[in-house]
Amino acid sequence: MFTREDANVLLTGSSGFLGQSILKVIRGKFNEIICLGSDNPYSRVDISAPFEIIDAPCGIKTVIHAAGKAHTIPKTLDEERDFYRVNFEGTKNLCHALEKLEKLPPSFVFISTVAVYGVDQGLCLKENAPLRGYTPYSKSKILAEQWLHEWSAKNNVKLGILRLPLIAGPRPTGNLSAMVNGIRYGKYLSIGRADARKSIVWAEDVANIIPVLTQKGGTYNLTDGVHPTFGELETAIATALNKRRPVKVPYWVAKALAKTGDIIGSRFPINSEKLVKITSSLTFDDQKAREELGWRPTSVLDKISQII
Repeated sequence: MFTREDANVLLTGSSGFLGQSILKVIRGKFNEIICLGSDNPYSRVDISAPFEIIDAPCGIKTVIHAAGKAHTIPKTLDEERDFYRVNFEGTKNLCHALEKLEKLPPSFVFISTVAVYGVDQGLCLKENAPLRGYTPYSKSKILAEQWLHEWSAKNNVKLGILRLPLIAGPRPTGNLSAMVNGIRYGKYLSIGRADARKSIVWAEDVANIIPVLTQKGGTYNLTDGVHPTFGELETAIATALNKRRPVKVPYWVAKALAKTGDIIGSRFPINSEKLVKITSSLTFDDQKAREELGWRPTSVLDKISQII
């Protein structure tokens, strides 16, 4: 439970990697911001359980829902259920809490993921591609998106959904952090030609487009438009760290190692599934955002020095 009167924005996940970037940017664009997060000492709330928003009648104009569970591979059934408890049930709990206010916020922004498409390779996937996500993470996000569409239509709330790829920014998390640390400590291997392209987006660019999205609504992919190759990322990171480029491993060697990983299991750093993801291009089309939101992102390759 938390309180604050006459706020313009309610931001969930404010202490997360993307949430911090959003907060930094929107501080200058909105009058008041309520920050809600599991690690926030002033408004600590576990959204996976029902909660209340107190004393903000008519004050919240926009909800930015960036809280969620990601970046982990579930090893047990209970860990799989955590994704649904946080990403799906947590979204429902947030909306139920908003319903108890005197007036619902007119706009709601949901931070989703390109993982909802459920593909490991492909080029320039658009927003109308089938949602075939198969992991607990992606399936929980799909359920949340579908539920929000129904809830927002029923309550006349303008819904904006951002489907994001790999997010870059200062002190990144997840796969980008692993790449940076691997190159920093000489434990990263470049596989084959390293020419697979991946979509990526700069965190502050995402934050900057949110005020526009609150007025427009709709579902959008966001990328930096460059879709750098692994080789380009490796070179840029190594240069920023003043390190040599990573050692190259022929594809056939990596494939043999991956087969070993299939046998040994999660203790081994690579398996056949990971190898396919590393060596296959996967990019997403953001033309809709460019045309409808005026999306003009920066190249992540130009900002690598800020990541280190």
